[in-house]
Amino acid sequence: MNYPEEAYQTIKNSLPNDVCLVAVSKTQPIESIKKLYEIGVRDFGENKVQELSQKAPMMPKDTRWHMIGHLQRNKVKQVLPLVHLIHSVDSSRLYKELLKESEKQQIVVGILFQIHLAQEESKYGFAPEAFREFIQKEVLFDHPYIKPRGLMGMASLTEDNARIESEFARLKQLFEETKPEAGAGWKTVSMGMSQDYGIALNQGSTMLRIGSQIFGSRQY
Repeated sequence: MNYPEEAYQTIKNSLPNDVCLVAVSKTQPIESIKKLYEIGVRDFGENKVQELSQKAPMMPKDTRWHMIGHLQRNKVKQVLPLVHLIHSVDSSRLYKELLKESEKQQIVVGILFQIHLAQEESKYGFAPEAFREFIQKEVLFDHPYIKPRGLMGMASLTEDNARIESEFARLKQLFEETKPEAGAGWKTVSMGMSQDYGIALNQGSTMLRIGSQIFGSRQY
């Protein structure tokens, strides 16, 4: 039997104090999430707006929900009131929709820009060069509601650790390169999941998204 509370504590105790551990709770029952909440966990990650919408009302108000999956523009209105941080801002069109809807709802939310690192085509995100151009064109950091906090990326699903290391190093380098334009709020590098978080930590991750190492295999 898997005990998420013990697994969470084991991982958390192995991390530097300044690294945030997000418990990826997608497909997990609300009972498992509440058990982690009871031991002090506040950061939970979901990848579908519909599932997040169902779970959020069942948890205390100080739960910090992280939207870690691909976000469609037509779901922005629904997700904004629920989330603490959106990890997956992967296009200028989505960013502009967030600007528009956050002003309409007058909701402050943190965002991370998703960068395409992996060699698989199925992954979303800005190409690094496209993001450099985007950040030079857009006035990102003086908006009253949308607060850019940093970058997110997913490495290739591979057993080639050198490739994973290289992809995470590129994300960290891009984060550092764009920091002068970004200002004081630019503090988060969200990279590393259950299978590769050790490599991500070595490359400078400040936020890990871990699911199966905490909850066990998912039940779909």
